[in-house]
Amino acid sequence: MSLNVATAFAPASVGNVGVGFDILGHSIEGAGDTVTVRRTNTNDIRVIAIRGTLTELPLETENNTAARALRAMREDLNLDYGYDIEIEKGIALGSGMGGSAASATAAVVAANALLETPLPREALYRYALEGEAAASGSYHGDNVGPQLLGGLVLATQDSIIAIPTPDNLYCALVHPHFVLETRKAREALAGHYALKEFVGQSESLALLLTGCFKSDFSLIGRGLNDVLIEPRRSPLIPGFAKVKQAALGHGALGASISGAGPSIFAWCVSQEIAATTAKHMQHAFLEVGLQSDIFISKVTGPRAEVLSCSA
Repeated sequence: MSLNVATAFAPASVGNVGVGFDILGHSIEGAGDTVTVRRTNTNDIRVIAIRGTLTELPLETENNTAARALRAMREDLNLDYGYDIEIEKGIALGSGMGGSAASATAAVVAANALLETPLPREALYRYALEGEAAASGSYHGDNVGPQLLGGLVLATQDSIIAIPTPDNLYCALVHPHFVLETRKAREALAGHYALKEFVGQSESLALLLTGCFKSDFSLIGRGLNDVLIEPRRSPLIPGFAKVKQAALGHGALGASISGAGPSIFAWCVSQEIAATTAKHMQHAFLEVGLQSDIFISKVTGPRAEVLSCSA
């Protein structure tokens, strides 16, 4: 019996992880998007409904991340059917938590379950990447990569590579009730960069990755030092300096901007430290007049999964 309807969930994610701009990210527990895909007898890719957000999102295939991802998948595999899509948003818009990517990732994971012979996760990457580009205007896999594989992932233009992390490495992520559009955050990066900044950033990324492979918290902490992107984007986030200092002052290995912001993440050596750190970060946001939400997750976070399939 062929399957015609599938629902999948994709988790939120921390893009960039500070020092890995556009190429490094990890998934987190606690938030995500749910997408239902239904096969149709047409060639159309249609978004039927988007729920869970007060802000209108585009329904057109070209501008909707889930629809554009499925169009790329359909065309590449030469499928003789189309899709109707329903999206349930569980990630706040403009939060820096990979919301646009999650819709694309959940869509391709659901559609993959309807194939007679499902593809391996890595083969879905280029479709999800195409979908993400509908929202961000560029092709970067630091969110869709970890959403597809789970945990910390190095995402290049054509591949995704899982990076091992210590089991007791936790992320404290605090999302202020403040919207920062990804395109605006990317505009802040325009301008000239000094060679020493690139050298410093390369050093930080190398230390972080080496620390993860060796389970060396000292190296990980030294690596969480973004000298390239954070100085240019942090002025867009009210209270950033206070929040980061709150994290570093209460046991975090390091802290920086999650994705394009305004959410801020901190890596910690235990769940208890992560919880304490998050409370102090939340209080720092409150000092500048912003309410916020807290998410605590292992850095080895979940991957997108199929919730149900039916004929």
